[in-house]
Amino acid sequence: MKTAKFPKNFLWGASSSAFQIEGGWDEDGKGMTVADFNSFKRSEKQADSKVASDFYHHWKEDIALMKEMGMKIYRFSLSWARIIPDGEGEVNQKGIDFYNNVLNCLLENGIQPFVTLYHFDLPYALVKKYNGWECRDCAFAFERYAKICFEAFGDRVKYWQAINEQNLMIRVNERMNINETDLWKADKIRAQMDYHMFLGHAMAVNACHELVKDGKIGPAVSSTCTYPLTNKPADVWSAKMNDWMKTNYCLDMHMYGEYPGYYMRYLEERSIVPVMMPEDAAILKSAKNDYIALNYYRTLCSSYLPATREHPAGERVYRGNEVDFDQYGYCRDEKNTNLEASDYGAQIDPMGLRIVLNEYYQRYHLPLIITENGLGTADVVAEDGKIHDDYRINYIRSHLQACSDAIGDGVDLMGYSPWSVMDLLSSHQGFKKRYGFIYIDRQDHDIKELKRIRKDSYYWYQNVIKTNGDEI
Repeated sequence: MKTAKFPKNFLWGASSSAFQIEGGWDEDGKGMTVADFNSFKRSEKQADSKVASDFYHHWKEDIALMKEMGMKIYRFSLSWARIIPDGEGEVNQKGIDFYNNVLNCLLENGIQPFVTLYHFDLPYALVKKYNGWECRDCAFAFERYAKICFEAFGDRVKYWQAINEQNLMIRVNERMNINETDLWKADKIRAQMDYHMFLGHAMAVNACHELVKDGKIGPAVSSTCTYPLTNKPADVWSAKMNDWMKTNYCLDMHMYGEYPGYYMRYLEERSIVPVMMPEDAAILKSAKNDYIALNYYRTLCSSYLPATREHPAGERVYRGNEVDFDQYGYCRDEKNTNLEASDYGAQIDPMGLRIVLNEYYQRYHLPLIITENGLGTADVVAEDGKIHDDYRINYIRSHLQACSDAIGDGVDLMGYSPWSVMDLLSSHQGFKKRYGFIYIDRQDHDIKELKRIRKDSYYWYQNVIKTNGDEI
């Protein structure tokens, strides 16, 4: 099959998030976030968010490196707590000033900002006041924050994402600050939080279209592609349900403004249907997304979980009509022996990217952009002072080939912005696990001088962008 060409105005870029890159966690009036709180709990074992990659003090140098690499877009997030320290009170002008400086510098260097409003870092004051998203007030606080950002930055930022990976974030208790030990009660809280995030997302979408001239906004989901362990019909069903319960229900809610039938049945059978106000239906249905962003790292494999078998991890299992299930779906995780895995267990599968690109485009008929895709591993500085990361080049090359194939299939793919522009704080591996094109010379407990070093992948990706993907 002939390799498809990337579109002329393809948005080549790279990504990051505020709490993982900025540092300056409490400087110039910034408030604490959930991400800060959780990273501080691990400070004895790994790096925390206090310094991270110190973009807060190196942004000019870092943007110069982005320009040199040829980036067309920079996908990054704003820190809600840097702009509104307590999440819903007074605006911190110094936070606004910081992001104004970053945005102006990006544009001066020919880089289009692609901005995420919320990337795992809810202001901790909202946790203490409302238990975060469990309270409806949090959704309206998010709407206000979004409007403040649109009004402050919308003259220069035309591409927006409201919430990063809601469908993944909601399953991670730490990121949602869910401390309930009773699993049913925890999942009831989870369902209510999830619903309020959908409401907040919808209100942000509507506000963007109201306040930002020519503004475009969409969700960023953690994509899921699950293969059945065997061709037994029950295993095939388990794989489909894993994708539906982890990702597709979320996209359906964003696109259509209501839960699909299988997900409502799940909520009803579990007796965890969230409280929904009558006026919400109109808000949820009125929000029209302009594109879909997806983050892709790996595929999954599953088998059918019969009602008579114990759950493999020993968690409490809830009985449906035919199978047991929990919030992860009607299945048990299996190892796909046909795939190699990264050092941290993610199975490497470029074909899975082609599959999800085709599936999402055929299902929703909206332009797509990849806002995360990358290989996390422990890079080493060689004796020559360089980082020879051929393994990362091979990973990205194979996934870009999958993108090209998907474009040839008819998918409207408008950009590729892998994770990450530079090494940054990994939530559970600190600086042991690195994704960047740019090496940050620090260790978990030795920040050194934070020297920036271009990896081999930096120069390779620079040429990919220069040739618009013709030389992958």
